[in-house]
Amino acid sequence: MAAASASLRRFAAIVALASATALLTACEIREAGTDRPASARAFPEPDRPVSQIGSNRFSTERARDERSEAAIVMEMADIRPGMTVADIGAGEGYYTVRLAERVGSSGRVLAQDIDSDTVDQLGQRVERERLDNVSIKLGRPDDPGLPAESFDRIFLVHMYHEVAEPYAFLWRLHPALKAGGQIIVVDADRQSDAHGIAPKLLFCEFQAVGFRLAAFNRRPDIAGYYARFESAGNRPEPDEIKACRQDIAGSRMRNNMAEATMPSAGKDVPS
Repeated sequence: MAAASASLRRFAAIVALASATALLTACEIREAGTDRPASARAFPEPDRPVSQIGSNRFSTERARDERSEAAIVMEMADIRPGMTVADIGAGEGYYTVRLAERVGSSGRVLAQDIDSDTVDQLGQRVERERLDNVSIKLGRPDDPGLPAESFDRIFLVHMYHEVAEPYAFLWRLHPALKAGGQIIVVDADRQSDAHGIAPKLLFCEFQAVGFRLAAFNRRPDIAGYYARFESAGNRPEPDEIKACRQDIAGSRMRNNMAEATMPSAGKDVPS
């Protein structure tokens, strides 16, 4: 127990240091005539609309559990005891509390959201439910602020379509994975201003910043699709990133969406 507590304190200290660094670099500096934060302007703008951030409750927890959503996703993501996992856009904590149980006392969960009220409420839930293996932090729209080489899995569940600066966000997410770590995306196949994102566009944006697609499955039982990404090597410099065209979702893949990003035969591949 003492060793586990010490480990959790070390993890919390790393998270706190990452949070402080993110706050120092943020400063919300904006130039006249642009709504983009200064910290994102080295990256290309996305060629797509972005969903407005709405309620942080995607669905009732009871309804989600009735279709075994979290259990299905965690099984597909191979979540095991002792893992360190991040839940980005955690909202009210549906995945956070279930991940905490799954990884157990030897594992760690970092729950992050960009809304301070949501973070406060989630912190109260974590305290109320005595989730000793969970840390909470406030993130930024273009920077999750995660400590480097710290996570086996990073979850982006029904939230990626709300990321206004996807290239900056994913570029800064890349170093947070441990060797062999993976990013798990659950989203809906619809227009990105209607709380979803077309799979081909998702694949393209991830590839543009140094990830490759490892698995893809359409799953009505989780109200969308499941995609898993892993590092493809070194990430490009910000000025080397090419924005994906929105119409890639309805046409042949081209430019920075190479055939190599597609899953192997037998996987559920979007047409």
